[in-house]
Order: sequence, then structure tokens, then C-alpha cells
Amino acid sequence: MASKASRTPIGHNSTIDQAEIDHFASLAQEWWNPTGKFKPLHKFNPVRLSYIREKLCAHFDRDPKSPNALSGLRVLDIGCGGGLLSEPMARMGADVVGADASQTNIEIARLHADQSGVKVDYRATTAEDLAAAGEKYDVVLNMEVVEHVADVDLFMTACASMVKPGGLTVVATINRTWKANALAIFMAENVLRWLPKGTHQYEKLVRPEEIEAPLHAQGLHTQEVSGVFYNPVSDTWKLSTDTDVNYMVLASRPVQ
Repeated sequence: MASKASRTPIGHNSTIDQAEIDHFASLAQEWWNPTGKFKPLHKFNPVRLSYIREKLCAHFDRDPKSPNALSGLRVLDIGCGGGLLSEPMARMGADVVGADASQTNIEIARLHADQSGVKVDYRATTAEDLAAAGEKYDVVLNMEVVEHVADVDLFMTACASMVKPGGLTVVATINRTWKANALAIFMAENVLRWLPKGTHQYEKLVRPEEIEAPLHAQGLHTQEVSGVFYNPVSDTWKLSTDTDVNYMVLASRPVQ
């Protein structure tokens, strides 16, 4: 585990936690291996993609059965890693910007997109830098990222500021509860060994109200908070009303 000193932000007004960036950069070659270090994300991808597609199509009045259901929508996948979410969003027709603070992750993502023939605008940058540049999006996806940043309020504020009027944001993370500590950290890292030890730290987990507060301060309205749970029998993830461990927040900015 990184020392306390290495977990501090870089410079002023930064969401970068260098220890987190280094950790995921060291695993970059594993991003697209469905049985490798990111196996849990590959397992989780179908449920989150289904949720995102359903909510975006309902909100923007699109046909969910259309292969290009998200055509014309500008989407930011912040903390995109190797592009596990960016590529399928682009395949649905969206104009996707995949952003990650790790240059190594971005290089892996670009290489895979080129090999797959998928167009994604990958950038090695941060949420606050994109916001400062005046970037705006119909949809901001903030999936399994916020628990790895140095300043949650700054990060969420930057992400929320980039949602266009009439736009949406989806945030997925892990709750800071005893159940999450037992299941998402101890079991996942030490017993099941789904994740490398140290992937998550309990004190960095984020409660729903800590997600919603900066969203609301930026003028967004919470549409729903949905839980997600793992079914060991079917080896799949499902939506749930239980938000004690994994959950997703859906919020929108009113049309002005």
C-alpha cells in the first residue's frame, strides 16, 4: 500500500492521486484480458452497459433496439482506463471522448480501438482540465473512478459542470459501509482474489450523499440511485434496490 505522503494531490486544485495512477498504469496490459486482473470489470460491463443504454435512450427519446441508438450524442467517459466502456459506447453511435490521467492507459486504449476499428477520441487528461477548457457533453460517464481520486468534491464538481442543459451523468462507485468493506474489499481482494490487494481503500469509498451534494450544487437533479449486486450462483451482476455495496447514481441537468 502506498505511503500517506504519496497519496496527496499533485499541485493545487488537482484530483490526481499519483499512487492510484501508478497502480492502474502498472496493470495497463491487462485491460482487455477478460480472465486477467480486470476480470471483475469485464463481468460488470454487461449490466452497466445495459443500464446506460436504457437510461440514455429513455432520456433522449431513442430506440434502444437501434444499432446506432446513441448517434449524435457527445459522451465523456472520464477515467476510461483501457476503454472497456468507451468502445461499446462508440459502437452504439456516440461521439466518445475517453479521458484518463494515465498516459499508459490511454496508449493501451488507443491501440485497442485502432485494432478494433472503433473511433474514440482518447485523451490523457483530467476532469478539471477538461472543465477548465470549457468542454461540454450530453452525457458524462463517471464509472468506478471517484473512489480513486484525491479530491471527491473537486472531481464531481468538474464532471457535473461539463453536463449540457438537458444532459445526463451516470456515476458508479462503492459505498462506504461495513458491508462494502467486507465484500468489495476483504472478500474481493483477499478471499476471491478478484482484484489485486490495495485496489480499494475503505476510507476512499464514497457514500451516495457525497456524490449527490456536488451534483446538486452544480444544478443537477438526482433521477435515481440504483444498487448493483453480484450473484455467485449465476456468476453475473444484477441491478438491485440494495445500495450498501455497489451503486449507480443517475442525474440530469434541466433544460434551460
